[in-house]
Amino acid sequence: MSGKDENMNSELTFTPVIGIEIHIQLKTDTKIFCGCSTDTGADPNTNICPICMGLPGALPRLNARVVQQGMLAGLALHCTIQPQSLFFRKSYFYPDLPKGYQTSQCDLPIVTTGYIEVHDDEGKLKKIRVHHLHLEEDVGRLHHSAADGRLEGAATSYVDYNRSGLPLAEIVSEPDVSSAREAVEYVTTLRRRVRYSGASDVDLEKGMMRFDANVSMKCSDGRWGKKVEVKNMNSFHALERAIEYEIKRQKKVMLQGGQVLQETRHWNDAKGVTTASRSKEFYRKFIVDPDLPPLVVSKEWADEVIAMMPEMPDVKAERYVEEMHIPPEIADVLTDSRDLAEYFEACVAAGAAPVRAANWVRTEVLRTLNERQIGLEDLKIAPRALAELVQRVEDGRFSTTQAKAVFDRMAETGTAVDDAAKACGVTEGGVTDDALTEMIRAVLEANRDVVDVIRSGKDTKGKKMKFLQGLVMKEAKGQANPAELPDRIAKLLEGL
Repeated sequence: MSGKDENMNSELTFTPVIGIEIHIQLKTDTKIFCGCSTDTGADPNTNICPICMGLPGALPRLNARVVQQGMLAGLALHCTIQPQSLFFRKSYFYPDLPKGYQTSQCDLPIVTTGYIEVHDDEGKLKKIRVHHLHLEEDVGRLHHSAADGRLEGAATSYVDYNRSGLPLAEIVSEPDVSSAREAVEYVTTLRRRVRYSGASDVDLEKGMMRFDANVSMKCSDGRWGKKVEVKNMNSFHALERAIEYEIKRQKKVMLQGGQVLQETRHWNDAKGVTTASRSKEFYRKFIVDPDLPPLVVSKEWADEVIAMMPEMPDVKAERYVEEMHIPPEIADVLTDSRDLAEYFEACVAAGAAPVRAANWVRTEVLRTLNERQIGLEDLKIAPRALAELVQRVEDGRFSTTQAKAVFDRMAETGTAVDDAAKACGVTEGGVTDDALTEMIRAVLEANRDVVDVIRSGKDTKGKKMKFLQGLVMKEAKGQANPAELPDRIAKLLEGL
């Protein structure tokens, strides 16, 4: 390439054009077309039957619960429920697909035309359109004998069909995503909304959410690169890295005057690269499944599912800010999960002041869950008990320090507020004024050198005063009000 060509190419700009396909496992007890359990933790090939194994003569029967969960997921994405949809047979041959085809909706999906709001790279609000959500069955799981679990280098491979027939919803976006960061915000927001709807637990560690990215590049000289499908991304971090790599790869190919091939590429997370997997197939491989009649959703059924939809996290957070005067950043934390938001609201319903309850849930409750590695369902402090504790702080009966000690005792033993307070030696109202005064005098007398620094005016940053406050709190066993200590110590200093 000549120097002139290089200068010309350096003036070119490239715009990524990205669409995201997401598979989520819907929350049901049984599979989509049979009564087999959805427990994938069972021994290999135990939760299977003639239907999910595709044996001759076995006829599928659609699970109504799957349809309901699919509608809920679609509503969480602002989609519209369609009155009629169809199932197709998607034919391909691979060891994880015992029937030789996958049963999936195609041209007539159950919900269509939704959107997810994200922030673009300049911080402006932007809508990523959702083209549709359709229902389908999952395939089996391949296990390879290689040490890293990969097909490459494996001497043998095994198939577990427990996963075959699990109910999936595939969510297909329009190509509205413009960067890897936008892609991550899109899938993160989508996951949060679907989880709120109750349609799926969307647990990435259990493989309940998987995504593919369709990436192409638009050049300022009018050229368009071909669409490349990137697969094998099982975390938000992997999605971001894979898209960033693919954008750089395609840009380099186009800058050098080459053609980006339309193909499927595999993301190698260990090496941080995509590798060619197969060329894109162009032949039509769908036929309407003759064993499954059209899926008809009556208006009554659709209305029933719409009535089941909970308040979504963005609406809930806005309500917390406007009605309860909770800071937006705290409202976002409280609404991160539906369980946490419901716990907080139960505390408020039990009489806790909203702002103080919000702070306790955000700090002490989440700290305890993280330290103990438990979920809210295992927390030994019921919302009503936390509300009682928070109210005693609000009334001034407990100091914050006292209340935290009581909280920890309650979290450890599950005892009531009064019992936990007694075990911690905490009494309402803290120490008496006379007792606190004597404690302060004793601390000042024992630390004359510190007192001299403060009285000389050299404690400009207040470190010595905070040191004395800490000693007093220790003497009072945390039962003094820390907000009052500076003034009380200052008054006694004047008398020395």
